[in-house]
Amino acid sequence: MEEQIPFKNLHSREYSGHKKKVHSVAWNCIGTKLASGSVDQTARIWHIEPHGHGKVKDIELKGHTDSVDQLCWDPKHADLIATASGDKTVRLWDARSGKCSQQAELSGENINITYKPDGTHVAVGNRDDELTILDVRKFKPIHRRKFNYEVNEIAWNMTGEMFFLTTGNGTVEVLSYPSLRPLDTLMAHTAGCYCIAIDPVGRYFAVGSADSLVSLWNISEMLCVRTFTKLEWPVRTIGFNYTGDLIASASEDLFIDISNVQTGRTLHQIPCRAAMNSVEWNPKYNLLAYAGDDKNKYQADEGVFRIFGFENA
Repeated sequence: MEEQIPFKNLHSREYSGHKKKVHSVAWNCIGTKLASGSVDQTARIWHIEPHGHGKVKDIELKGHTDSVDQLCWDPKHADLIATASGDKTVRLWDARSGKCSQQAELSGENINITYKPDGTHVAVGNRDDELTILDVRKFKPIHRRKFNYEVNEIAWNMTGEMFFLTTGNGTVEVLSYPSLRPLDTLMAHTAGCYCIAIDPVGRYFAVGSADSLVSLWNISEMLCVRTFTKLEWPVRTIGFNYTGDLIASASEDLFIDISNVQTGRTLHQIPCRAAMNSVEWNPKYNLLAYAGDDKNKYQADEGVFRIFGFENA
């Protein structure tokens, strides 16, 4: 596996359109569109040709009145996307028209959002460590739960029967779904756990921590099988590629690490100019979208994201 990807021949392309920094990037379920959410209160949809060149069309999603902190696509529908904002709303959009189709007003500033793998529910986390689960059809809350610890990122497993929370205590809380009853507390790291990613094949999940480590967990046994140690700053964002063989992780280090999941070996490092906020692999190709705190020469936010994995032409 390791030798098949000629990382040396690959490069990044830059996409600009936002007025302020990009907090979140996400691919749709078929890998043809990428969404970016920004501090400029908008999200944008970009049509990305995996092998194509030329100008990329983008559609602006306007309506939020605060930063769009995270967004996620419907796992079953390539043109439906949900956005979570500091304006306390969660919105559902049609990526073809750029129109908002549903909106829910929640109790706090939203920072996390994720779809259940079957597309029926959306989970939203806010700054007050409250979790809200929405039924996608009615777009109404069906569960609300406030936690007495810092909740960072949230995720379902592939079957939707387990729900994970990464916490400021260095633990991963595993809940059963839909009851949200505690199943397990994993003592994962010596500092806060910031981010979590589920391997698309369903074998593992990975956790990134303030201790600068990424831990890899066997999902059926809930055991840590290895750690990735290349970063020196708190890990802000991680992601598995579509085969589950590669993991990307990023922080305030000025590179994104790409490692082999099985061996733990670093295969490539993508240089970057600023701390990274979001990395996400395309679900069909080895294309990695990433966005961070890039500034221009006047120290203003650049509002760009990049995609690594294009052949040098």
